[in-house]
Amino acid sequence: MGVLAGLGVLAASAPWGIPALRGALSPQAAPAPEPDVCIVAPPTPYDPATGLAPTAARAIPADARCPVCGMFPTRSPQWAAQIIFTNGDAQFFDSPLSLFMYLQDVARYSPGRSAAQIAAHYVTDATGPAGGGKGTPWIDALSAYYVHGSSAKGPMRAGNLPAFATRQAAQAFATQRGGTVLAFGAIDAALVAQLAGRGGHDHH
Repeated sequence: MGVLAGLGVLAASAPWGIPALRGALSPQAAPAPEPDVCIVAPPTPYDPATGLAPTAARAIPADARCPVCGMFPTRSPQWAAQIIFTNGDAQFFDSPLSLFMYLQDVARYSPGRSAAQIAAHYVTDATGPAGGGKGTPWIDALSAYYVHGSSAKGPMRAGNLPAFATRQAAQAFATQRGGTVLAFGAIDAALVAQLAGRGGHDHH
């Protein structure tokens, strides 16, 4: 019995012992899923070689990612938006909705930055040609008009706020596609939260 007991202790303590085998065969032994990784999209530095003014709207770099959802804005240029910091650095967004989400919590999406450091805000005019390049019709986001509740689907296939340079253009779009025309200041935190929930936007 002493020999058998000794063998039992040895088997239990070995890495291939009975407890280890039981653990390996147990459903609970499956490795825990990896936690979500937060994609930090750093601002794109200003490049004087472009010849643009430091706070002018610029073409979206192909590798730029939206700091809110991690998407590539160049893949949805007809919805793209951007902000420019006072030092010329830029952040690019996949949609006006992401821009609004960003403005509500700049420090979360761009650590070390604040809304006070933003010098310019731009959105893409939904009536113009898309492209994300030199031909993109960038307009001032603060003076633009947005259509909430239309049939148009943004990059996240739900929440949408297509932007227009004039109220008349926005109203014409709303008449055709449904929705309500809103000025920049009328888009509050409650509406942004509602649209963000529908669109699945999150900081991945």
